[in-house]
Amino acid sequence: MPLRRQPIKLAVALRKALHILASPVKGDNGRGGLFIHAYRGYGSSQQLFLMGRVFHQPGFGSRLREDRVRRDLIDLLRRLLRKPVVNAKVRVCYKDAEQIVHTDRHGFFRVSMALSTMPSDVLWHSIDLSLIDPVDERATTTGEFFTPASTARYGVISDIDDTVVYTGVASTARMMWRLFAQGAESRMVFPGVSALYQAFYDGASGHQGNPMLYVSRAPWSIYQVLVEFFRMHHIPVGPILILREWGLKRGSLLPRRAKDHKLEVIRQMLAIYKDLPFVLIGDSGQHDPEVYTRILREHPGRIIGIYIRDVSNDAGREESIATLAHEVKAAGSDLMLASDSLVMAQHAVEQGLISADALNTVKLVQDQEE
Repeated sequence: MPLRRQPIKLAVALRKALHILASPVKGDNGRGGLFIHAYRGYGSSQQLFLMGRVFHQPGFGSRLREDRVRRDLIDLLRRLLRKPVVNAKVRVCYKDAEQIVHTDRHGFFRVSMALSTMPSDVLWHSIDLSLIDPVDERATTTGEFFTPASTARYGVISDIDDTVVYTGVASTARMMWRLFAQGAESRMVFPGVSALYQAFYDGASGHQGNPMLYVSRAPWSIYQVLVEFFRMHHIPVGPILILREWGLKRGSLLPRRAKDHKLEVIRQMLAIYKDLPFVLIGDSGQHDPEVYTRILREHPGRIIGIYIRDVSNDAGREESIATLAHEVKAAGSDLMLASDSLVMAQHAVEQGLISADALNTVKLVQDQEE
């Protein structure tokens, strides 16, 4: 690349990154105050789960509306200065269902609400949230949660770190550089992932609309970046749950171990989608094979496939996963350890999870991205 183009590309990348990082605090025109930020939730015809955060945001720079870069810089500064609101009360309403939830010491709240009115057969639904203590009539927002279509035949729960993206998702600076400076063509996503996940979403018939649920060890501060990452790489959209800053034990300053929290998250997902079997996707570098095998033991007949991306390059690790694979096989499922998306797709076709046409697409995309 010519040297004169590098500063221009860097400037464009910084502007894009700045706009994304500043986006969670937009909409108040610099007035400041109390705000609710709702993350994407998921649900069924009977229950929904959603997370969010309440924070106080300083107000300044309201006159800088014309210059986008300066406006984004001010919004980013206000984001850095915002403070969580502890023990706030949030009213959550969906049709005739209502619940009051409280924020924790980090300002996060969790909604687990029974539904008395079945959502229509669309994928995304709006939900109203308002702050009732401390009282602020302006602190209202609209969240959204996902429900599977009636055509769905199974669900997918996938790790993100080292499964969808290469190591570095937990590093905000590294991920921002790859995403915005190098763009969608960067070596950030494993080759063929977007086509493989689209194949799982479409299912064997090509139009099942199977729910895609994602978990990550990245900090919540990178949530909006992950949303943009999925959009740029054409990965099927779905709720993203962060395993950090959630699940703190009462009376303890230390978070629960990630593998323990991942167990809780997956158990909750299976409980909400009690009528669907699931495919679990992870990597060999952490505890995913052990966690997923434990889930299979706890929920016989619910796990129809486990796909583990081989990133450890360790013969001892491969041997221990092979032992787990024998146990999974004896339980009537499969644990597939593979280093690329095409091998996973081939197995998924054999199991009737995706279509043969989708396999060709995965091969084409993987060849282009390698």
